[in-house]
Amino acid sequence: MNQDLIDVAVERGRLIERISSQRQLLGQQLQPLGAGLATAGRAIASIRQGSDCVKQHPEIVAIGVAVLVVLQPRRVWRWSRRFFFVWRTWRMLRKQIGILA
Repeated sequence: MNQDLIDVAVERGRLIERISSQRQLLGQQLQPLGAGLATAGRAIASIRQGSDCVKQHPEIVAIGVAVLVVLQPRRVWRWSRRFFFVWRTWRMLRKQIGILA
């Protein structure tokens, strides 16, 4: 009986050591996934924050709809494309300047 208990304790120790090494390996393998999940978490937090802002200030949505109606969707779409192009160019320039600095 005593030998059986010793065998069980030795096997338990081996299993605990094996589990520990597997956890470390899993942590190393999932580290790149952690960065992606952190980015997704920040995006979800931003969306929730924006949603809360819209809920607290519905007049912003009303003003946006009124601007669309008054300015015509075609014109708004054209200006949106221009703004996106300028924004994208600005980001690229900032990135290039950051690389050079």
